[in-house]
Amino acid sequence: MKAEPSWRKPAGIFAILVLIAVWAAAVASLAGVVGRWPIWLQSIFYIFAGIIWIFPLKPLLRWMETGRFH
Repeated sequence: MKAEPSWRKPAGIFAILVLIAVWAAAVASLAGVVGRWPIWLQSIFYIFAGIIWIFPLKPLLRWMETGRFH
């Protein structure tokens, strides 16, 4: 067991919060364009956009825990 907490965990949490904020801003900036699409296509876009941001988290969480991205 480690006696001292790693700096990677707070840095990783900060990176996750930044990732979420940047992703939300990017998706929100497309609202004008996406709003003109048919509702079924908007639904698919927002479902996809709501799920896809999770994929970069796996390597980030691994780095937070082990110090390696792979």
